[in-house]
Amino acid sequence: MIHVEALSKDYGPVRALDAVSFEVEKNQILGFLGPNGAGKSTAMKIITTFLAPTEGRVLVDGISVAEDPIEVRRRIGYLPESNPLYVDMRVDDYLRFCGKARGLGGRDLEQRLRYVVDAAGLGRVLKKEISELSKGFKQRTGLAQALIHDPAILILDEPTTGLDPLQIIEIRRLIQELAREKTIIFSTHILQEVSSTTDRVVIINRGRIIADGSVSELQREHRDGSPVRASFVADREEVENELSSVPGLRECRVLGESDGVVSVNLRGNGGDFSRRVAEVARDRRWTVLELAHHESTLEDIFIRLVEKSGEEAAHA
Repeated sequence: MIHVEALSKDYGPVRALDAVSFEVEKNQILGFLGPNGAGKSTAMKIITTFLAPTEGRVLVDGISVAEDPIEVRRRIGYLPESNPLYVDMRVDDYLRFCGKARGLGGRDLEQRLRYVVDAAGLGRVLKKEISELSKGFKQRTGLAQALIHDPAILILDEPTTGLDPLQIIEIRRLIQELAREKTIIFSTHILQEVSSTTDRVVIINRGRIIADGSVSELQREHRDGSPVRASFVADREEVENELSSVPGLRECRVLGESDGVVSVNLRGNGGDFSRRVAEVARDRRWTVLELAHHESTLEDIFIRLVEKSGEEAAHA
């Protein structure tokens, strides 16, 4: 449904996107993840035809955003980071206005209005002016306008900003329900949101993609950097001294000591350093109670990749 190929965007001397490529399949939820200034919003603005790329191309349902932007806009519902609301209008009047601007009218418009009001939970604020709404209800109104014309593709930039925990759960459920018949890209800073909602994650930093895959694929791919939890029947000082010299081990943090059992958290620079830890334990005659990899969370992977790409950029 969405094909992004070698996409670059320059703002004067600053390259906000650098040869970014990815695809989103039909009815897939793609989580777009990255720190502030990574290039997420720039990519979304190009996909939705609000910005022209410096290089590269984007196809939306086979249509070029450069050659036929109007047709692309018909197929997309877009909630930008800055919510496009006319705050002096009532919620129902605003949504009718958006529907008419999208070519809806009569019974079709009223049916879509009822659907988006119910889906976004706007029933009790429908007759209020948008200026009177809380930030959470303003965000819901923005989501409703993105859905009013029943688009095949949704582009949502930080869609849960300003929502309370219960509202966030409701929006997650709505996104998952919509994905049965829609293709969705959404950006977020909430890592748990990506883990619980998306089929696939693209992590971007400094305008470049640094990871692409499902959460489980990224966990398998980056297993070498995942922590190892170990417990030994041994002397704490000896454990700290002996493990600190293990090749490839960059961190040995004692979690606790109880009844002669020392528990530690180990991190390495890659490779199977746990085998070397086991060899040390055998040579020192420690009793090993636990020595196992613990799956990296998406947060662990995100921080590791962003730090690594930042170091590589600084070195370059």
